[in-house]
Amino acid sequence: MGEVCHVPLGVDFPAAVVAGLRARMADQPPEAMARVTLFLNTARMRRRVVELFVAQGAGFLPRIHLLGDLAALTPDLPDAVPPLRRRLELARLITALLAVQPDLAPRAALFDLADSLAELMGEMQQEDVPAEAIAALDVSHHSAHWARTQAFLNIVAPLMEGEPDATGRERLAALALAHRWRVHPPPGPVIVAGSTGSRGTTALFMRAVAGLEQGVLILPGFDTDLPLDVWDSLSDAMTAEDHPQYRFHRLLTDLGLSPAAVRPWTGDAPVAAARNRLVSLSLRPAPVTDQWLAEGPTLGDLRTATAAMTLIEAPRPRAEALAIALVLRRAAEEGRRAALISPDRNLTRQVTAALDRWGIRPDDSAGTPLAQSAPGRLMRHVARLMGQRLTPETLLILLKHPLAATGADRGNHLRWTRELELTLRRKGPAFPDADGLLAWARARDEEGVEAWAAWIGTTLEGLDTVGPRDLAAHLEHHLTVLSALAAGPGQTGSGDLWANAAGAEALSRLSDLEREAGQDEGHPMSPADYVDLFDSVLARGEVREPVQSHPGIMIWGTLEARVQGADLMILGGLNDGIWPAMPTPDPWLNRQMRLDAGLLLPERQIGLSAHDYQQAIAAPEVILTRSVRDAEAETVPSRWLNRMQNLMSGLPANHGPQALRAMQARGDVWLDMAERVDAPDAPMPPAHRPAPRPPVAARPRELPVTAIARLIRDPYAVYARSILSLFPLDPLRHTPDARLRGEVLHKILEIFVREGPDATRKDARARLSATTDRVLDDLVPWPAARALWAARMDRAADFFLDQNAGDGTPLVLDRDRGRMTLTGLDFTLTARPDRIDRLSDGRLHIIDYKTGTPPTAKQQAVYDKQLSLTALIAAEGGFAFGPSEVARVSYIGLGTNPKIEATEITDEFLGQEREKLHALIGRYAHAEQGYTSRRALFESRLSQDYDHLARFGEWEMQDPSQPEDVGHG
Repeated sequence: MGEVCHVPLGVDFPAAVVAGLRARMADQPPEAMARVTLFLNTARMRRRVVELFVAQGAGFLPRIHLLGDLAALTPDLPDAVPPLRRRLELARLITALLAVQPDLAPRAALFDLADSLAELMGEMQQEDVPAEAIAALDVSHHSAHWARTQAFLNIVAPLMEGEPDATGRERLAALALAHRWRVHPPPGPVIVAGSTGSRGTTALFMRAVAGLEQGVLILPGFDTDLPLDVWDSLSDAMTAEDHPQYRFHRLLTDLGLSPAAVRPWTGDAPVAAARNRLVSLSLRPAPVTDQWLAEGPTLGDLRTATAAMTLIEAPRPRAEALAIALVLRRAAEEGRRAALISPDRNLTRQVTAALDRWGIRPDDSAGTPLAQSAPGRLMRHVARLMGQRLTPETLLILLKHPLAATGADRGNHLRWTRELELTLRRKGPAFPDADGLLAWARARDEEGVEAWAAWIGTTLEGLDTVGPRDLAAHLEHHLTVLSALAAGPGQTGSGDLWANAAGAEALSRLSDLEREAGQDEGHPMSPADYVDLFDSVLARGEVREPVQSHPGIMIWGTLEARVQGADLMILGGLNDGIWPAMPTPDPWLNRQMRLDAGLLLPERQIGLSAHDYQQAIAAPEVILTRSVRDAEAETVPSRWLNRMQNLMSGLPANHGPQALRAMQARGDVWLDMAERVDAPDAPMPPAHRPAPRPPVAARPRELPVTAIARLIRDPYAVYARSILSLFPLDPLRHTPDARLRGEVLHKILEIFVREGPDATRKDARARLSATTDRVLDDLVPWPAARALWAARMDRAADFFLDQNAGDGTPLVLDRDRGRMTLTGLDFTLTARPDRIDRLSDGRLHIIDYKTGTPPTAKQQAVYDKQLSLTALIAAEGGFAFGPSEVARVSYIGLGTNPKIEATEITDEFLGQEREKLHALIGRYAHAEQGYTSRRALFESRLSQDYDHLARFGEWEMQDPSQPEDVGHG
């Protein structure tokens, strides 16, 4: 029988492993070290152990292996089924299941279900749970859902038993090594260091090592402060699997050992023994209150135990990240080794970004997710085009990607992309195609632009018509488009698509997918299924760029808590749901079924996280951080942090509350520094409500009648549009919005009126319906919008035809606007009305159509002057048909509730409108009159085009404006 040892909490674990091994081999010849076989749990720990051996001078190294590479030591094992092949096989089976039981899960969850089922199959092999164990489960007292999943698993599990996956192959390797060692014991010591034995295969292997005469297990994070009665209570997995020491209890029980049999590997003492006792007591399995009351007073002065602990409770995630970055910067300046440990990748990315301002690049163990790298993003964008119509948004995402056209003239590519974007914003179309792109290019008459447009059209042609097909066909098409996009017009190859570490990793993942695509013939998948599969493949890749990082600033995942060696340890993201994360839901077996089958419980992940937390918090100096709020709501502290705070708060005799306040006070220092880092050097006063006063010569000399309401309600918008020539950028994503609906309505009615009249009302209605369909087909490419707007027009048709059948004859207006010059003001007013009818008595009826509610009489009297001023222009001869008397003006609303707002026109009325217009324009002809922002909006809560320019939000609607001269000199 070998021995089981431990390294005290807080001690540098790799350093202790090396020091203890050297001490034990000190009386052996140098070559004896080469007969030592050392199994470690991570590649990072292996690198650290090698570094420690090398740093101590020349000598032999032990044979070092990873626990996950046992299969490399047993060459005669059957090949493992590639993970992707297994998932594709399971996806086909689940597809058949969803076809007969669609209520089980949505189709979009197909590959998520395949992933979870593959993990379950792998766990069954690793924990040595046969298919018969699932079939033997009693589900009579469970819901029907679990009975159905059991029946499905009874079909699937036997099919998978004959072909081991990677985890099953590792178990076969562990069994083969154990058998070999029983027959031929290894010539030197065999040591397993850094593993908790949480997996069945690992525990099996560790038991085999412990059975060797020279076998040694070195346990990380073994809690020597746990009382024996508490240790004994860990035997029930249902209540104890989330405890950090549960895995050691199970391992020692299997070995027939008690906690007292675990001996120190070295003579090192715990770094912070008092803190370790506090943390151990706070982590006791429930119920814990009685233990806290009984053992809490024995902890001593908690101010001493927590003297090297800091608690940062930030108001928001950004403040937490910045405070951590400041801590790491201070450590770098002082030459200390510091590590941030957190499972929250959003937090660690924010910390990395914050450190970049000081030129500090941390050594990040996780790297960058492949899906977020440049090749990964481009591949995902292209995959999502399959079966979808091309929009300006998706087209420009591809063209602006940093890998697009990297094999060609990228300068012209970017220039033409920007020019194409402006055209697509202004004119559309909503769904670009090859013919439209070529027409745009030919209108430019530039060398190379036509070939560039043809390259885009050819590359993306046919993507919208993709339907169900084999995986190989999807992948081939996908790779063809990717390569063509990256190469550029007239080029072969794939540009820079596969360059650098990210491209190499992406190509490796695609090669895996391409290899398995040949095994999946005859099983067509839809474009949506292909996207889901492709995303899941990319999600498993990570990129580690070969960059020079800071040697003393590290960012680790929670597993690396066992790779101690940092003077300062920062435990970040200590909120429930992050650390620990919520257990992953299992759609195949519930908690009781997993226990009965001999599988691991969901709490296993919480227990492992608790173990990592207990190790990390034992470092020489520790900073605990969390954010009180996230982007959505208040957060809940991590259960371990919450327990420790509650325990300390309940021990006033041990100065627990004072110790907790001291920890928080030390954290507040860093939060104050973080706040000052982002604070401006001097307070920035809020902007005042603007009323710019440009020179009179720069003010507009011509406005349309539609701009008069804007000049009354929001003069600043006239200043920005007509004086500064700033126009809102049209949205990139074209939608059937109110503006397009108005354009469509006016086009329909213009065509209808020009082509009339009709012999009968029935003919008129039929022609109106046909005109509506024709215009909608030309201008509205969205089927749902066409149907909706056609129905609205049909509801308003009778109302419109009644108005159209009045006693007036529509005048055919020229394309030129009507114009009127204001005497003495050097100002011209223009108008282009929707319709003017000549009545039987020779007078005019001016009409404007609205898709919504027309303005009321009160609104027309003060603000909406469009038709009254058009009437004034017509009366003074501003239109080609000469001076004419106007009888009335009408706003005709053809919305949900058709309505007419008519106003009778008299000479007195026109005289008043003329005076108001002269007064309004004359006021702005004086230099002291400013263009006030948001002067009299109909609804102040609605945003305006120029609010950001006017800095609205820094001032309120009730604030007075402050006129300011602009543009002088």
